[in-house]
Amino acid sequence: MEVVLLIYVFVAAVIVLLFGFSLLFFKILQKRNKPSLFLKENYDLRSIAIADIDRMEDGSGFEMYLYRLFLELGYSGVYKTVGSRDFGADVVFTDREGVRNVVQAKRYSVDNPVGVSAVQEVYSCMRYYKAKKAIVIATSKYTEPCETLAGINHVKLLDRMDLINIIEAFKKDNLKAAQDIVEAEPRMILESWSEASNPGLREVRKDYKAEKYVKKVMGK
Repeated sequence: MEVVLLIYVFVAAVIVLLFGFSLLFFKILQKRNKPSLFLKENYDLRSIAIADIDRMEDGSGFEMYLYRLFLELGYSGVYKTVGSRDFGADVVFTDREGVRNVVQAKRYSVDNPVGVSAVQEVYSCMRYYKAKKAIVIATSKYTEPCETLAGINHVKLLDRMDLINIIEAFKKDNLKAAQDIVEAEPRMILESWSEASNPGLREVRKDYKAEKYVKKVMGK
């Protein structure tokens, strides 16, 4: 009798566990399939603040927000690129001068600065999109190497404070102020270009260990 009772208890426990796991799996699946608030088109764009962007589940919500924002700012030729194989651009738009821009969106945490890969990707995709300007818009700051590479390649970096200023101007219906921030000239570093025409070029960040090793194995 005790054995039968133990079997019943065991079977009941297994059923409860299976039910619990099934419920948990269903909730996870439901959460994954549930569209993010920021992927819907029915939220009021002017109600979104930087804190709301920080709470987005992933970067796709930020991309959709910027896509809608550029439309609301009155730009022409605005479209969001396909998620896969975007070649480094998330949003494309034509500015007030009639110049096409490619934008890469980086929704990072405040303490996580954006690195050089953002500049490399958005700059390298300009010819694919037939654009003449490249912009990175981030919810954080940028690393020093990222700012250097952007300055040399004329890539516009808009950081968290720039984004906040754009959002605030948009909320006040001051579209021109927001556009002025977006279209401001990027910080430029011209030293490398001036050296390009100099016949006596210096090595930049030369790897002396590699040089020493190669000389050793080549017997030079």
